[in-house]
Amino acid sequence: MSHLIIITVILALAVIGFKMGRSRALMLSGGQVRRLHSLPTYYGGYAMLWCGLPALALIGIWLACEPTIIRWLVLSNLSDQVRLPSESRVDLLYDKIRALALGERNAFATDAVVARAAEHFQDLQQRSLLAVAAAGFGAAGFGLWYACKRIGLAFPARTAIETNVRFLLIACSTLAILVTVGIVLSLLFETIRFFEKVPLSEFLFGLKWSPQMALRADQVGSSGAFGAVPIFAGTLLISLIAMIVAVPIGLMSAIYLSEYASRNLRSVLKPLLEILAGIPTVVYGFFAALTVAPMVRAMGTEIGLDVASESALAAGLVMGIMIIPFVSSLSDDVISAVPTNLREGAYGLGAMKSETILRVVLPAALPGIVGSVLLAMSRAIGETMIVVMAAGLAANLTANPFAAVTTVTVQIVTLLVGDQEFDSAKTLAAFALGLTLFLATLALNVLALYIARKYREQYE
Repeated sequence: MSHLIIITVILALAVIGFKMGRSRALMLSGGQVRRLHSLPTYYGGYAMLWCGLPALALIGIWLACEPTIIRWLVLSNLSDQVRLPSESRVDLLYDKIRALALGERNAFATDAVVARAAEHFQDLQQRSLLAVAAAGFGAAGFGLWYACKRIGLAFPARTAIETNVRFLLIACSTLAILVTVGIVLSLLFETIRFFEKVPLSEFLFGLKWSPQMALRADQVGSSGAFGAVPIFAGTLLISLIAMIVAVPIGLMSAIYLSEYASRNLRSVLKPLLEILAGIPTVVYGFFAALTVAPMVRAMGTEIGLDVASESALAAGLVMGIMIIPFVSSLSDDVISAVPTNLREGAYGLGAMKSETILRVVLPAALPGIVGSVLLAMSRAIGETMIVVMAAGLAANLTANPFAAVTTVTVQIVTLLVGDQEFDSAKTLAAFALGLTLFLATLALNVLALYIARKYREQYE
């Protein structure tokens, strides 16, 4: 038995609950639907909701808490047998225990302590599965009994369903907000730990980025340099190149599709353009690394320029191609939404089509266009796969598009690859970069909202 089987059985019970609730309502009415307050399907839906939702909610809460509880029980039992290592090694030890419990026996079979802990882990998992099955089935059965008990001729099943659905929507909205807050807090706490080791001024204004740290106290190695200015500069450079490519092409494509193209031509060109948005970013990364980067380097060599094999220009060009649909599609929708009477008024005053577009349509659609551009900018700043595959790893502070630069996302991936100890400044630097990236995209979104509201007041 697995959690998936338990959830499937509960969903089947919910379907059975629908049949039972509907049948009970028809039975009480003697087959005369007019005697019921609501239609029979509402009674069935009411029973289905009470049968399924509490059980699924209970399982979801337990699945969220289960890893933490099992980890605490395993480590507590282990601490009674042996002395646990330092806090920095506890995570690695628990990963070994979990890997052995899940069947990866070749690597850690010789460690008796880990083997016993793995057996305890498996036992806790089995008990947890049985407990959640009993709780889920019990909640489903109780909910079905409660719903069937309440069903009567005068019971407002439709109103009850609407109330339950409203509660469900509120719960989902609250969950989304809590998840967002949790993500922000997780970044914030780890970032605070990082700034306890590295001064904030060095991170924001330092001109050298070299996060390599000495592994031992007696080791001769780098002490680490965490000046993030070169990373921010590289991110902005690649994003700027991408926007130089995407904004003109995307905006002109939107203008053509909305103002000049016929209906039949638009129905063909718009889906073809939006196909670009459906291409996985890893494909763009392959295209950048295998085609665009060598082509840019070859063209630069022919005219006497020194172009790096992983230049900012190559990554920016491909990223610009990727975000064209964001600019084009959103701008097209906004331009098409401009009232027709504005265009007709301009034509009535003798304006040409180009003059109408420049002086009437585009100013009226400016809030949406600015929003699409800033959304594309946020997408470019947060892009990972293209820059990981096409950009460099060296943090060079330069404005030369032909040079190799690195970005925030590249450094985050580099710092978190492999088994890491989350007590060193090198690993914690990834969270500081992530929080900075989050704040940058948040600022762009706030700016888009401000501009949209300002100009919307002018044209409404």
